[in-house]
Amino acid sequence: CTYAEMHPDVYHGVGPFDPVSGDIKNPKEGFGDRMGKYLTEFAKDDDSIVALTAAMSDGTGLNLFASRYPERFLDVGITEGNAVAVAAGLAKQGMKPVFAVYSTFLQRAYDMLIHDVSLLNLHVVFCVDRAGIVGKDGETHQGTFDIAYLSSIPNMTILTPASYEELKEMLQKALYEIDGPVTVRYPRGGEGEYNICRVEDSFIKTGKDVTLVTYGPLVNQALDAEAKLVKEGISCDVLKLGTVKPLDITAISQSLDKTGKLIVIEDVASANSVGEQIVMKLALMGKTYPTKLLNSGNGIVTHGDPKELYQLLGIDSDSIQKTVHEMLK
Repeated sequence: CTYAEMHPDVYHGVGPFDPVSGDIKNPKEGFGDRMGKYLTEFAKDDDSIVALTAAMSDGTGLNLFASRYPERFLDVGITEGNAVAVAAGLAKQGMKPVFAVYSTFLQRAYDMLIHDVSLLNLHVVFCVDRAGIVGKDGETHQGTFDIAYLSSIPNMTILTPASYEELKEMLQKALYEIDGPVTVRYPRGGEGEYNICRVEDSFIKTGKDVTLVTYGPLVNQALDAEAKLVKEGISCDVLKLGTVKPLDITAISQSLDKTGKLIVIEDVASANSVGEQIVMKLALMGKTYPTKLLNSGNGIVTHGDPKELYQLLGIDSDSIQKTVHEMLK
């Protein structure tokens, strides 16, 4: 197809399009697009911001930045490890490098994350796109391992926006308020009904029967489940985490002193998930509670629509509601 030959990045993973004009039908703005816009805004007044991509400028939302500031945009090709090393060099020289990359591709750069960035505690911002369940991008693109491997990186901070406004505030925080390596982690697709901005860990619902903990877009599933449970006379503390590393469990512990039951909802692998880290920290405090960790398990998540995969993995609102019922029995 001529359109694909002219625009290989756009047609790398394409939805319905007009076969005559080549126009993509009903293109939808997502977190990655918003990140690119916000980063371009910040770069207008800050010449030290440099954006990097590994041959995915369109997929990670950096096209606008590239067109506005070509002298501060670097495409290193399909070499994620090299991108991290280059970003480290830029940070060492006083720049603010921002590497926008898919979760599944950043795995390739684990060694550089530790030896080139973490070892020197350099201020590199990682905009980790396609985090969690990505659906139709397929098995290889499911971003279910980044929490596990990024949590192991010394000096790393991990921020988890659940809305566009939180994404903007957290990107600004990553650029100007946090030292060392910082990850801003967000999903494929757009925001849900939750569209407010609470950057810090915060209770978005309060109750007495069970504590629900989650982060990122899964806050929408937790809120939907909470609304159904309220109609049944069951109330929940719903805690949305804004930062998952360093992980502060003070609010979780205080909530559990009241409810005595914990459910953690996330679309990542169970090994070294936030849920496992919470349970470990509680145990070290001498606290144990009835707990359910709802996540993607230890296997590879199959190809499929995100809604169907949420149901399959047991992290949709109906599954959360069912889990609450089982715990209260």
